[in-house]
Amino acid sequence: MTTQTEKKEIKLVALDIDGTLLNSAHTLSEENIAAIKEAQDKGVYVVLSTGRSLMTTSEHAETLKLTSYLVTVNGSEIWDRDLNLVERNKLDSQFVQKMWDLRNEHGTHAWATSVDKVWRNEMPEDIHQSEWLKFGFDVMDDETRLTILKELQSHPELEISNSSPTNLEINAAGVNKAQGLKKVCEFLGLTMDQVMAVGDSLNDLAMIKEAGLGVAMGNAQLLVKDTADWVTTTNDEAGVAHAIRTWVLS
Repeated sequence: MTTQTEKKEIKLVALDIDGTLLNSAHTLSEENIAAIKEAQDKGVYVVLSTGRSLMTTSEHAETLKLTSYLVTVNGSEIWDRDLNLVERNKLDSQFVQKMWDLRNEHGTHAWATSVDKVWRNEMPEDIHQSEWLKFGFDVMDDETRLTILKELQSHPELEISNSSPTNLEINAAGVNKAQGLKKVCEFLGLTMDQVMAVGDSLNDLAMIKEAGLGVAMGNAQLLVKDTADWVTTTNDEAGVAHAIRTWVLS
């Protein structure tokens, strides 16, 4: 831990949801709810920054009584406190078609987020008639995952990350949680230096790198831990609350 980190005044806390804010039972702990309330009472913005779409993000924002923006689908969309769309970054349907073909070729699980629905292992008849935000593969076999990854990496138009060690998440190039948070900071008159970002997976890497204080969960993937400024406890030990109490409330 650097002394520079210790001096930072955090004005915004950016939280991933799955594997971070939620425990293994996919519920919100009382400790996390309490710490987030205290942070907001202190005037600190709390922003959910997630791979999820608005449909399954807004319920947690409501429970937590959040009063700020939401960064969803890995930064593809930004919503204001009244759930009005502020920004949308789409994924070209030709790549969605290509990835769906890859999924069929390798027989993997897949899901895709369009602007109005999350599709799981099925797609509309004409992929090009929908507006797309993200495509995801879930592949248990390491070799197959690597084959798909290599194919995707040959397209510079794509941003590739994951939200668990067995999956791949694909957005349009340049679309990630860090870019979404930079926009939110602009709206709020803050800088990324004033942000504490907390996450566990590769789709959190960009925001953990670019935040003034990047925090990895105790259950985070190794690369995320290696990149972060600090590692908190796991999502089953209210790691979010521990980070907020250590860096924001103390």
